[in-house]
Amino acid sequence: MRTTGLSAHEASVGRAMDGLARGRILERILSGDFTVWGSEDREISNRLGWLDPLPKALRALPAAEEFARDVCRDGMRQAVLLGMGGSSLAPEVFGRVFKTRPGFLHLDVLDTTSPEAIARVARRLDVAKTLFVVSSKSGTTAETLSLFGYFHRLVRDAVGDSQAGRHFAAITDPGSPLEGLARRLGFRSVFPGDPEIGGRYSALSVFGLVPAALVGVDVRAALSRSEAMIRSCRSVDPAGNPAARLGVVLGVLARAGVDKATIFTSARIRPLGAWLEQLLAESTGKQGKGILPVPEDAPAVPGVYGPDRLFVQLRFGADAALDKGVEALMEQDLPVVAIGVPDALFLPGQFYLWEMATAIAGHILGINPFDQPNVESAKARTREALKAPGTESPAPPLRGPGPASAGALKKFLARPGKNAYIALQAFLDPTPAAARALGGLRDSLRDSTRLPVTMGFGPRYLHSTGQLHKGDSGRGLFIQLVVRSGTDLAVPEVEGIRAAPTFGALFAAQARGDFEALEAAGRRVIRLDLGKNPAAGLRTLSAALR
Repeated sequence: MRTTGLSAHEASVGRAMDGLARGRILERILSGDFTVWGSEDREISNRLGWLDPLPKALRALPAAEEFARDVCRDGMRQAVLLGMGGSSLAPEVFGRVFKTRPGFLHLDVLDTTSPEAIARVARRLDVAKTLFVVSSKSGTTAETLSLFGYFHRLVRDAVGDSQAGRHFAAITDPGSPLEGLARRLGFRSVFPGDPEIGGRYSALSVFGLVPAALVGVDVRAALSRSEAMIRSCRSVDPAGNPAARLGVVLGVLARAGVDKATIFTSARIRPLGAWLEQLLAESTGKQGKGILPVPEDAPAVPGVYGPDRLFVQLRFGADAALDKGVEALMEQDLPVVAIGVPDALFLPGQFYLWEMATAIAGHILGINPFDQPNVESAKARTREALKAPGTESPAPPLRGPGPASAGALKKFLARPGKNAYIALQAFLDPTPAAARALGGLRDSLRDSTRLPVTMGFGPRYLHSTGQLHKGDSGRGLFIQLVVRSGTDLAVPEVEGIRAAPTFGALFAAQARGDFEALEAAGRRVIRLDLGKNPAAGLRTLSAALR
């Protein structure tokens, strides 16, 4: 790890490193001392099961490996993981970064309630040869259970009731409603999570290991390659602990107002950026504080960046594609953290490095990095929206959407305020074309306003950056983008469980629920209707801003 451009903060960083040593902070973290983060033990000491991951991972691995071999022997060719947030982001890293080994399963991650996206996945599956992994720590996640109900119906229709359970596995904490459901319906396997590991810290638990084994990742080799990094991050000497340095830099700069961590990731490991986005945002965005992760595809010219930016480069192997842009930032003496990832088998070490660094940054900021006190607000308003008249229709009425005009957007952004940022919240079908168009709008907004701009598809971002949006200092400008779709799918009821009548109703209610939760938190938010062609609407907005 290399850090540059910290001259204005080096004295503060040095004092904070000395403080870690004097207060024996690293030793206390490893011993499970909740007072590192606060005077009250609320979701702290019972959320530290991730601290020593290697022994637990090696104990869980044989069952995961045998399960993978078993489903492949039975003729399964495809796996689809149904999950949200911490249950989906690490599996997405393993599924997209590693190539599926011959004889193992191709893994897709489905973490949306967009009816178009769900229908598209269903059309391309041979459900008789597909394994569905239902992943939820709490076992109550509305999106996950709705997706399970839909695909369980498809599997039953294809293979019959008696064989349907063989196409499903669950990853969930012991005693959860999902565990009971899985056992009653005869799931092929149920993998118990560790109740003392929170979702965003669960990458090296069964929530990450089982999907990795299904793809054919050599998990043992990956853990072995990453062992040196994990052990160094468990050192009680701050000077020899890379996570201590990283966490202190993140925390000290955030305290000084440099709280926008702009992340550039080599294309091969780009999913790691989305995992890191959730870890930082959900862990630090609370009590009026926060480190805003801002993933960008590549560095822009230095002039578009304000003084609130810290830059992080995650460089894969010899990939030099981002080097020139990052060097230009370094030449301007902007704060940069450059981290090399030698190859994909070192990813478990990156998971642990950032988990420990985030915990240390939480200590520096004086917050609890393990709770998520503001997440429930959007969920509660979604439930209320689903009770509103007209919810049974594919697209319930949305209060206050306006046409997607550049004029309305410019007016909304006219007086952003100090240290502001923009968040694009897209309740759209997350197609590659929509993602490219949304990225174009992000870049146009950044270049025209000189503000940090994040983007996320709903409802996925609710389980990632949603906590920070409502728990940080309140300087965000939130642009919710919606469409009116004619596509819809019913949500089948499974043993009396059904979150919504249709996916269209749930999708629209989630948009409305988050809009109202942001308003209730005193945030500035606008909703724009992109019409029937969202990609074209996004491109039109981008062009007008340029």
